Order: sequence, then C-alpha cells, then structure tokens
Amino acid sequence: MNAKLLAMFGGAAALALLAGCGSQPKEAAPAAETAAAPEAAPAPAPEAAAPAADAAAAPAVTPAAATENYADFTGNAAAGKTVFIQCQACHSIKEGENRVGPSLHGKIGATAGQVPGFKYSDANKNSGIVWTEEKLFEYLKNPRAVIPGTTMAFAGIPDPQKRADVIAFLKANGQV
Repeated sequence: MNAKLLAMFGGAAALALLAGCGSQPKEAAPAAETAAAPEAAPAPAPEAAAPAADAAAAPAVTPAAATENYADFTGNAAAGKTVFIQCQACHSIKEGENRVGPSLHGKIGATAGQVPGFKYSDANKNSGIVWTEEKLFEYLKNPRAVIPGTTMAFAGIPDPQKRADVIAFLKANGQV
C-alpha cells in the first residue's frame, strides 16, 4: 500500500500522508529518490505563479468592463422578450397598465418618474433622467447605483447583452 501511495502522490506527498497516518514507507530508498524530484519542482513554480499573477491582474481590466457602452451591443428583441419575463412581474408594456412598477410603454425618451397614476419615490421623480437607450442600459445594470434612493427592488441585469436585448424588446413592443 505504501508503494501505491508513493506512485500515486509522489514522494513528498506520500511521505506526508504516511507521516500523518503514523505509518512509514517500507521502501525508504525509492522514497528518498522520489523525494529528491520535488526539490527540482520549485524552479517551475515561479512560471506557474506568473499566470496566476496575470490572472490576479485581470481585475485591473474589469473597470473597462464597467464602462461598457450600449453602442457596442446589438439588441435582439426576440431574446429581449425572454429577458423581460423577469420584469413583467412588476412592469407591463401596455400603455397605462401600472403594476408594482410603472408601465414601460413609451419609456424610451421619457423623463423618469412621470408615468401618470404611479407613485414614484422622490429620488426617481427628482432624478431628471431622460430614459435614452444608453441611460436604460446603465440603469438596468444596477438601478440603485443610477438612482440612489429608488424603491425599485430589482438588483439589475449584469449581462450587457441581455440589457441590450431587453431594450430592443421595449423599443419593438412598448413604443408608440
């Protein structure tokens, strides 16, 4: 069994396992030969660490992703219909049909907080935002970041393509 551990895990790992179990390998010589091999392994370790450092550097690129531009995406209204399913629990695209959230009919080009018959938060009413496609794209990523104090409980849509798709759906189905 000890020889199998040496073969499976290599010399140093098998010795550590065996030491933890209170057992000693029956063949000390092969273990010593195998144990010498891991001493050569630390030289490649810096090479393995270099990609990890590059991966750690990847978050530095993330801010560029945070500045995604709506113009970089082509929305698909059919795909947006699927994304809109999560919105329709609170919103309708029918004119004048408010639910927990206001109707989204004619929303593109409209000023935030102005749908008749819907009670908005002061933050939303006073934001002064005009819902351009670009502003909706930003808002749908993280509503509370765009309008701090909004009562909209939705966390947002992190995927920029899905945001572009739902905007295409709203344009195709909720505009005059």
